[in-house]
Amino acid sequence: MKLYGGIDLHSNNSVVALLDEEDRVIYRKRLANEAGVVLAALAPYREAITGLVVESTYNWYWLVDALMEAGYPVHLANTTAIVQYSGLKYSDDDSDACWLAKLLRLGLLAEGYIYPKEERAVRDLLRRRLRLIQQRTANLVSIQNQLVRSRGQSLSANEVKRLTPEAVGQLLPDANQALAVQSTLLVMRAQDAAVEILEREALAQVKLRPAYQHLLSVSGIGTALSQRKCHPAHL
Repeated sequence: MKLYGGIDLHSNNSVVALLDEEDRVIYRKRLANEAGVVLAALAPYREAITGLVVESTYNWYWLVDALMEAGYPVHLANTTAIVQYSGLKYSDDDSDACWLAKLLRLGLLAEGYIYPKEERAVRDLLRRRLRLIQQRTANLVSIQNQLVRSRGQSLSANEVKRLTPEAVGQLLPDANQALAVQSTLLVMRAQDAAVEILEREALAQVKLRPAYQHLLSVSGIGTALSQRKCHPAHL
């Protein structure tokens, strides 16, 4: 008998389901998010399990790693690409676990890339860098908007970055408005410092691949961003 597994992963628990080749539910239970608990539940069915599907949620690392280290064939479901095929969805299913298992059995599972464990930490540094840059840009735009509201005209991004507390006071005589802009500038400069630290550490660890040079030829992609995009899934 072959079994197909689906794991509906939540923040503190998971629904684990195993289906046979006739889509009969052999096992389904909600378990705590503890590797030992999940592995113990699967152990009696180990030899029959042909594959396990885990949702690509924000917290999949620990579960996928534990299953792969235990020798299970693991698939990461790309939930944004999964199509709800008409007539195939369980009408009495109270979770997505059986649905994931069924998609695997039918060969219809849209899969995500399981990024190598040893490379994830550096990738996450670059993701954090990107988030900080997005936040810094939002702060810069908020300053420009404040200037437009108060003065009828704004400054360029580079002009905003060069502002001193004294210059802000001259542009915005109202003390509260000036303080709002000055405090946002302080946050932006802290973000700049954090971005510099993350870039330096990530670039010191990353191993360049041939595709790296091609990415640099794209307008808007620099050294750090190209490292985030240059991994085996894109080669």
